[in-house]
Amino acid sequence: MTSAPTKPAASAPDRIAVIQRRTLGVLAAAQIVGGVGVAVGLALSSVVVDELSGSTVISGFAGTATVLGAALLALPTARASGRGGRRAGLTLAYLAALGGCAISVAAISLHNWPLLLAGLVLVGGGSAGSLAARYSATDLSPKGRAARHLSLVVWASTIGSVAGPNLAKPADQIGMRLGMVEKAGPFAFSALAFAVAMAIIMVFLRPDPLKLARELDGGESTVTGRTSTIRTAWQTLRTTPMARRALIMIATSHTAMVSVMSMTPVKLHHDGSNLDVIGLVISLHIAGMYVLSPVVGWLADKAGKVPVLVLGMGLLLSASALAGTAGHRVWQVTAALVLLGLGWSCGLVAGSALVTESVPIERRAAVQGLSDLLMNVCGATGTIVAGAIVGVLGYGVLGLVVGIMVAAAGLWHTAVWRRTPA
Repeated sequence: MTSAPTKPAASAPDRIAVIQRRTLGVLAAAQIVGGVGVAVGLALSSVVVDELSGSTVISGFAGTATVLGAALLALPTARASGRGGRRAGLTLAYLAALGGCAISVAAISLHNWPLLLAGLVLVGGGSAGSLAARYSATDLSPKGRAARHLSLVVWASTIGSVAGPNLAKPADQIGMRLGMVEKAGPFAFSALAFAVAMAIIMVFLRPDPLKLARELDGGESTVTGRTSTIRTAWQTLRTTPMARRALIMIATSHTAMVSVMSMTPVKLHHDGSNLDVIGLVISLHIAGMYVLSPVVGWLADKAGKVPVLVLGMGLLLSASALAGTAGHRVWQVTAALVLLGLGWSCGLVAGSALVTESVPIERRAAVQGLSDLLMNVCGATGTIVAGAIVGVLGYGVLGLVVGIMVAAAGLWHTAVWRRTPA
């Protein structure tokens, strides 16, 4: 009697491919829900701070607090990922954002704007989680696919970013029906969104992609020891020039984008544009940032990360030139903001993939955390400096300054790239 033939087991690459597809789906779902949480809160944060403090100047600190929070939470998120895997790091980020939303609801109820700013710092954990999720998408990527997989998770942010602001008003109405004070409802809704995103990560991100990648690389699934994340990252960057250059280009792209974007609504408002026009321009800018990110990822894998970084610098330079010479032409400002978003996408997707591919797996989380820290610090600094430049010298000078910064970074990167042996 012969036994029935057994079905051959799936090969290891096939098994990893299945796990990676599942990982990308889980990360995309968490990005959509978490993106809603970030967008709903940010849609009203400056308005609420303005009402509670009675100061337009203080209201500007709402955005700064959130960006600062994303920067401060980047390293703890990276440290948790390095020791406990991506699930631990992303859970920490979303948990911090959830706590920040709860503090914000209490602050609005107490009419306490300093407490609200403190809560917004923790809400920045949502942005930190969103940035960390893009790196999580690359842990199990096969060679030559890191940029494409990363870009898919970045693209998923589009849905939450677009839908979130439109949910602020319904959330406020529901909150007041439930007995909350006015404008507390959106932050309670954001807390719910972050809780759902955290649950998605905790329940479905299994096996942990970073732990599995380390096991496949022949190392331990969890990094032990008490070496600080930032020290490990700096040590790695000193011996990995390609990762160091990629990190600089990411920071440059983000600084240029945030500097111009943050002051464009002010410029349009002073030129007499209504809120509908301003909203349309910013929406097209966000579309430029996210909608074509899968195309950027495909191009980075096919043509190379470095050429796409150079392309990004060219787009950012064109955007700053158009913005600086736009005058009162709204169409030209709109074109500048779209190019600004595309340039940022090239810098973020190609730069992040290059950082990932250049760094050993056991040090990857530390370097990625430092990258997000510097990116957010540069972004916060850019908004402050941009405000000072526009306030004193005008929007046109801001375009000139950003153009000089981008051109210098692009020329330096191109020169170093050509001197680097293949």
